[in-house]
Amino acid sequence: MPVLPIDIGRYGTPEMRRVFDEETRLQRMLDVEAALAWAHAEVGNIPREDAEKIVKTASVKYVKLSRVKEIDKEIRHDIAAMVRALAEACGPSGGYVHLGATSSDIVDTAMALQLKDAVNLIEKRLNNLEETLMEKAEKYKGTVMMGRTHGQHALPITLGFKFAVWMRENARHIQRLQECRKRVLVGKMSGAVGTQAGLGPKAIKIQELVMERLGIKPAQISTQIVQRDRYAELICLLAMIASTLDKIATEVRELQRPEIGEVSEPFERERQVGSSTMPHKRNPIICERICGLAKIVRSLVTPALENIRTWHERDLSQSSAERFIIPEACILTEYMLVLMTNILKNLWVDEKRMQRNMKLTQGRTMSEAVMIALTRKGMNRQKAHELIRRLAMKSGVEKQPFKETLLKDKTVRETLSEKEIDEALDPRNYLGTTTKQIELAVKKTKEERKARGLN
Repeated sequence: MPVLPIDIGRYGTPEMRRVFDEETRLQRMLDVEAALAWAHAEVGNIPREDAEKIVKTASVKYVKLSRVKEIDKEIRHDIAAMVRALAEACGPSGGYVHLGATSSDIVDTAMALQLKDAVNLIEKRLNNLEETLMEKAEKYKGTVMMGRTHGQHALPITLGFKFAVWMRENARHIQRLQECRKRVLVGKMSGAVGTQAGLGPKAIKIQELVMERLGIKPAQISTQIVQRDRYAELICLLAMIASTLDKIATEVRELQRPEIGEVSEPFERERQVGSSTMPHKRNPIICERICGLAKIVRSLVTPALENIRTWHERDLSQSSAERFIIPEACILTEYMLVLMTNILKNLWVDEKRMQRNMKLTQGRTMSEAVMIALTRKGMNRQKAHELIRRLAMKSGVEKQPFKETLLKDKTVRETLSEKEIDEALDPRNYLGTTTKQIELAVKKTKEERKARGLN
């Protein structure tokens, strides 16, 4: 009976859940057993016809999950149960099943195959998100809004600038994911302690053939298991990706508050219900879901790091943890990427509200621009800072437009004309290199996408 939210289909896409479902896991282990038998035949260790029988039979079509579970219930060893089920389905050829291998040869190599599919899917989702971020960066590169630091109005930026920053952060995750493939997606045929003794004198060749057939690389050296720094690296990276999505979702949530109201996640007005008791509610529930799931993904980092430590050449303490953390990390991260891409594709943007919000501080957010204007006229920078700080505070206390406060100050009027003050107070005149930075970031992203074979 399904218990966890992933099991009941509440979270996760069908594609990623399928990568980690029971039947897929069984098939991947059967794929490894088939490759092992084939490799043995290639080096002359077993008859070709027996290897062909094993290869043909190593399918969930013939080796049923129900039969494996039945045997497992009796012997209490799921891999040995799979081996027995495959061997009995192969008839006389079954005597060559699992020859020279240990359970972890099968489990870890099968996991590499599952992770290869998972990483491919996650990279696809990152590419989709990147495309959306790039489109929004270009679309809103001139949409001026208030930049905020410490939750307070700081200086003007553009909405496109936000998207460009997120776009390049996402690009770094793509680079990290590509770089970690060679370390994470590895299998092994090294036996009970890593010496390959059970595979005989042709062990290294057998390992090479198995991995070549499966489309992955062999671990250069291992004990009974692939060393868990590999999986830890991937899960740490997935936690970083989740944290970036958490950051973006938090920004949307903050900007959606009625007090700000500059952007909003998509909401189906005709049918969607925001609250069971408050009919007016329009809650950012998808962003909140992302923020919540990011906590779960980050929590998986600790057991992933703990799993690096094992007793001697291997113990079983990491196995139970990995049955949770690896599928959950992959399933939830990929799901969050899909959610975020949809949110940003359909993001509601209120440019008029952005303009109104910029006027809330009556021009005081342009204090730095006025200070810079004064220094360009020869005023000492420290003196200019103190003068404008005092006038900004005065404007705030008296709730007077900053321009009026400036015009009433003798020192300012002796240094700047009213036209120069107006120019300094215009947010569009104080965007610095915003547009250029966005254009360069987009150009870089397009170059990287082209190198990856994307538009």
